[in-house]
Amino acid sequence: MSGTRLSVIRMANDIARNFAAQGDAAAIEATAEHITLFWDPRMKATALGALQEPDCGLSAIARAALYHLAENAANG
Repeated sequence: MSGTRLSVIRMANDIARNFAAQGDAAAIEATAEHITLFWDPRMKATALGALQEPDCGLSAIARAALYHLAENAANG
């Protein structure tokens, strides 16, 4: 796994951890919103690509937030 991918996974996990106290559903939504607002397209693409690897190191909240983003992108 590339250093860039590891960095993006670490950042997604850090963001998710910061929102975790809000409860899972709110943390997933807040993490997805943060990534949408503040990450550039390359970072988002790298993170979404990590979803293809089941053991890439994403936390449950970060993984769910990225799936949420992928679903929103697919739906328009």
